[in-house]
Amino acid sequence: MSEIKYLSFNDVDPEDFLAVVNEKALRKHLIDHALFDSISIRDWMEAKIKIESMSGCRVRAIYIGGMLAGWCGIQPDNNGFEFAIVISQKFWGFGRTIFKTLMCWAKELGHKEIVFHLLGSRPEYKALNRIATKVHKTELLGQWFTTYYISIDT
Repeated sequence: MSEIKYLSFNDVDPEDFLAVVNEKALRKHLIDHALFDSISIRDWMEAKIKIESMSGCRVRAIYIGGMLAGWCGIQPDNNGFEFAIVISQKFWGFGRTIFKTLMCWAKELGHKEIVFHLLGSRPEYKALNRIATKVHKTELLGQWFTTYYISIDT
């Protein structure tokens, strides 16, 4: 298995993120928004760095086998905190491992429950259904998501 490293956004060249966040296969599973350019990617990264500084949050770039694969984190949600995992299609098989890391971070940060919103274009996941305390459809920014409520053992 390739080594996974989680780095601060401060340690990533914004131009390196462009290919990942603008990837067509990935974007079909995200909220619809304009493609990033060299200015908007810097603004987006600055916003994530600000989230990183908030209590209960952690946002990291993901490197797999030395390549920038995407990003993940625990960030604010309307009702508490949410998980985010956004990785390039060629690394989709690593999602479960990244999810387990987020679970460890959530426990470390003292969370009792985290939500995980997956765009309606994605299938429901049996593994998430098994560990979720509640699952329902949520409308966010005009799009439908399956929202999983995940209890964190503390």
